[in-house]
Amino acid sequence: MSELQTAPPLLRRIGCLIYDALLLLALWFIATLLYLLLAGSELTAVQRHGMQLYLWLISAVYFVWCWRHGGQTLAMQTWRMRLVNRDGQAIRYAQAISRYGWATLSIATLGFGYLWALWDKDGQYLHDRLSGCYLVTHIAKPV
Repeated sequence: MSELQTAPPLLRRIGCLIYDALLLLALWFIATLLYLLLAGSELTAVQRHGMQLYLWLISAVYFVWCWRHGGQTLAMQTWRMRLVNRDGQAIRYAQAISRYGWATLSIATLGFGYLWALWDKDGQYLHDRLSGCYLVTHIAKPV
């Protein structure tokens, strides 16, 4: 990681996580509506699990696409953060998919992967370490 790029402050990250959660919730509402229109409103256990997998995949598509195209979700743009690889360049698809998978585990372990940033020497999340990504403060270039 370049010395000019630093990890965003903790409060900025928390703000970004909350904003991303709200955007994701809106996306889930729309995706759930589409799913229920196709499957019907009375879901079997298998259909409920199918819907959960569907929402997880919809989320994956959203995050992987955003991280690959500009290195930012809408929340990350707002909070001036960007995702880069070790060379400061855009991450690869494999890194984005890996980051999403590890981030899922970070959430499943009650946020342990996110808390990791409190002790990490560069202030990075565990899923960033494991996928070779860096979350950095992003200063937009003037047009």
